[in-house]
Amino acid sequence: MKLSKMFGTAVFTLLSVVPTMAQTTMDDMLYLTVNENVTTVITASEPVRFVDISTDKVAGDQPINNTVRLKPKEGMDVHHDGDVLAVVTIVTERYRTQYALIYTSHMDEAVTEKTISLDERVPYNNPAVSMSTEDMTRYARQIWASPARFRNVSTKMHRMIMRLNNIYSVGEYFFIDFSVENRTNIRFDIDQLRVKLNDKKTSKATTVQTIELNPELVLDPTQSFRYGYRNVIVLKKMTFPNDKILTIELSEKQISGRAINLSIEYEDVLSADSFNRAILMEE
Repeated sequence: MKLSKMFGTAVFTLLSVVPTMAQTTMDDMLYLTVNENVTTVITASEPVRFVDISTDKVAGDQPINNTVRLKPKEGMDVHHDGDVLAVVTIVTERYRTQYALIYTSHMDEAVTEKTISLDERVPYNNPAVSMSTEDMTRYARQIWASPARFRNVSTKMHRMIMRLNNIYSVGEYFFIDFSVENRTNIRFDIDQLRVKLNDKKTSKATTVQTIELNPELVLDPTQSFRYGYRNVIVLKKMTFPNDKILTIELSEKQISGRAINLSIEYEDVLSADSFNRAILMEE
């Protein structure tokens, strides 16, 4: 009987302690001082997927995928030194971070640049992210360095040859590895890399339907090449009917610039191999 009472008391004590330990208050947050004449830039180590600013006293935007900019909308005629203007919550692919924004009337006290440090990151399993950009990039690099498996899918235009090298399936994504061989002495300055889903056969009486696809990742940001070019793009897994064809198009910047495209049949997509995680060992 005594043991039962002791166990019950221990459980009650544990349940009463755990919620308190899990809570975060303003006292636990890192403060960032802000001023209406200073832009505070917060940089994350990976793409930011969500930002929340708790009040409308602070304006914010996300100019690039891993950077958030903040600035108070009003100054010392409305706010006083030490006022808490808002709490900003930043959620990335694998962690979240919160900062309390404190007003200062002194510009030299305002934080201009802040990089989210390791000890400020709370691990977070983001349900919207099935694969992080870091992991996606690692897969793409390994595929880029692997031998070509496809030999019969290519296009020749303007003394250039565009080839499909590999298609791999990893989780919810397709990794498409392609290359271009430039047999001229003229440098190719890339204007756009576009991925489309087109009708396979068209006639004059038929309206052509084109669906633009946005890659989740383009491995190589290179903007020009002289003789050889290779890249890996990552697409969300899809199915499309046999009357459609997947097209990768590379166009040049000049007004009269060259363009070359590679058409990939549905059968080729279906033959995508599952990428073996074992080859992702660090070099």
